[in-house]
Amino acid sequence: MLHGVDVSSHQTDFDTDGVDFVLIKSTEGRSYVNPKLKGQVGRARDAGCLVGFYHFLWPGHAKEQAAYFVDSTPEKAGDLLAADWEQTAEGTRASNADKDRFIREVKRLRPHHRVLLYCNRTFWLDHDTSSYAGDGLWIADYVPEGRPRVEASWRIHQYTDRPLDKNVADFSSRQAMRAWAEA
Repeated sequence: MLHGVDVSSHQTDFDTDGVDFVLIKSTEGRSYVNPKLKGQVGRARDAGCLVGFYHFLWPGHAKEQAAYFVDSTPEKAGDLLAADWEQTAEGTRASNADKDRFIREVKRLRPHHRVLLYCNRTFWLDHDTSSYAGDGLWIADYVPEGRPRVEASWRIHQYTDRPLDKNVADFSSRQAMRAWAEA
């Protein structure tokens, strides 16, 4: 298992010591870009970490959100891209169809990138109706690392959110994760 963190604009600083990958919030909806994105990307790349970016998905306009995400994200070959599917601050959520449309559109716009679905266990078990996670599932379930309680092939497991979101990836080495990301 490889270790990683995911960060958003709430993290002014994060430690890359012992971290193999960093997943960074890039965008949300059709108007928000993480104001700390550039510095967070630089920190992760300078540490030699595999980098991924995620978009917080809002209800509706899935294709427009996908275009906004890829246009606003400084991705390079081998970076991961992800849809963050969860409840909004307003208590709403994108539909399963929105989630699927978004992932498919990102894959169409960036065919040489792996595109993942991030969601928590409740969303995967209670809201998902298609089992579509693009190229892999990034599941949040706060249980021992690498042991999410889902009957699904997962690639990344977020197992805690304290002091920040910590993750493990189901790869034997950084090289194996990079090879998968670049395929």
